[in-house]
Amino acid sequence: MLDPVLSAAENPPILEMRGISKSFGAVKALSDVSFTVREGEIHALVGENGAGKSTLMKVLSGVYPYGSYEGSILFGGEERHFRDINDSEKLGIIIIHQELALIPLMSIAENIFLANAPSKFGVIDRDTRYVRTKELLAKVGLTEAPETLITNLGVGKQQLVEIAKALSKDVRLLILDEPTASLNETDSAALLELLKEFRRHGITSIMISHKLNEITEVADRITVLRDGRTVGTLDCHEGAVDEDEIVRRMVDRDLESRYPARTPKIGDVIFEVENWSVYHPQHSHRQMVKNVSMKVRAGEVVGISGLMGAGRTEFAMSVFGRAYGRDITGTVKVHGKEVDTSNVHRAIKAGLAYVTEDRKQLGLILAEDIRKNISLAHLGGVSASGVIDDIREMKVAQEFRTRMRIRSHNVYQETGKLSGGNQQKVVIGKWLATGPRVILLDEPTRGVDVGAKSDLHHLIAKLKQQGAAIIMVSSELPEVLGVADRIVVMCEGRSVGELKRGATEEDVMALAFGENHRRAGPLRAERRAAPSVGQFSMEATT
Repeated sequence: MLDPVLSAAENPPILEMRGISKSFGAVKALSDVSFTVREGEIHALVGENGAGKSTLMKVLSGVYPYGSYEGSILFGGEERHFRDINDSEKLGIIIIHQELALIPLMSIAENIFLANAPSKFGVIDRDTRYVRTKELLAKVGLTEAPETLITNLGVGKQQLVEIAKALSKDVRLLILDEPTASLNETDSAALLELLKEFRRHGITSIMISHKLNEITEVADRITVLRDGRTVGTLDCHEGAVDEDEIVRRMVDRDLESRYPARTPKIGDVIFEVENWSVYHPQHSHRQMVKNVSMKVRAGEVVGISGLMGAGRTEFAMSVFGRAYGRDITGTVKVHGKEVDTSNVHRAIKAGLAYVTEDRKQLGLILAEDIRKNISLAHLGGVSASGVIDDIREMKVAQEFRTRMRIRSHNVYQETGKLSGGNQQKVVIGKWLATGPRVILLDEPTRGVDVGAKSDLHHLIAKLKQQGAAIIMVSSELPEVLGVADRIVVMCEGRSVGELKRGATEEDVMALAFGENHRRAGPLRAERRAAPSVGQFSMEATT
């Protein structure tokens, strides 16, 4: 066990990756990358989408086996040749991917010990599994029973179950790929505190994230990748690390502003929702949206903020063609006239567009090319007599590839092979091709790098100038405050307040937590405490 008072600079390396190069055909994903991680530190790995971060971690974990890349890996002072992920896990290298690898209809205990269940005489020892699961859940701050089904947990708790699963494998090096991308502010803060607690007990972590404020809060050192090469490593113990400096190294240019200057030219009301109510699609007694009313004007961005479960996405999806929920009541008006949005086709016809928060599952056909994805919501515009005109479809796709600055070989490139930021641009381009008057953006920059975020923020500003009415759901408070002209805050399915431009994060959170939590202090009331030193015992993992 390392002395927790040692600084990162005094610790020996636990991992050294030397001269790593990896190619996919003619494309070189990594070029002579060197990467060193010291024992007991939190080391951040940052870069734009496509910079090579995930490829480097797949080389380390054995997903890309020894012999498929050039260079060497030293772990614990010895050179290692990992043939698959089982080889790396045996040494305590555990990776938690952004898309959680949990089985929803199995219990917490079954998920944690899916591949390494304790047994007696070849039969699973359920009593031992139960006890060990309780111990592991206590370490990550969860109080749920081991037999709880994963499907009954929120995303934040599922992320903690993944970490508990890693602890069950005697983790020495924990790799987290975008661990807070799907979490609200409260769950993100709890996870970061947990990583700090692990550091105090000698567990080394590599954290991949696009949220620079979180990285500068917890990281001991930050390594920047750009275009498959190592740009450099910043030591956070040598002084405060400037986020702008990280951005410059990542994108090799200065971003004029994290958020574009706002010179709003707000016009008349375009979009109105009145007394909108929605019930859960399976649990008919649960009301998810409760009598919400909202107006959006031409050239205006209305941000919707709130905690996870506040009803933000349920509101946006249900308004757009009733794509979510049942027993929906309320009216929708465009330019003062009530419109029929009872299905997706009618919502599009009424001038609405909805950019989903889940681009991979609901926004794109990943196996198809850019051309087909962009035309998907606007087939009538690229067809003649019910038959798709290939030339017209190609021209529309090329137009939006250029407008959206999608980085690809051409419009025939498979969408699933694009970076996350470029996939998001394809989704938005698909909806802009329909010529919408009202655009609902649900987590528009989730999981994209700072360069792509800047592009998307400037795109939103341009759409405002063109007179679009925009509703933006976002879990990132700085983004809501930096982009929105007004902010509607939701809590438990209700609209609980509206804030004007110039509001602070504290103003938003005070409304988001609701009246019952304000007396206790909103940030303290809901934050899950990280385990104390007394709760955390590494011996229980063995």
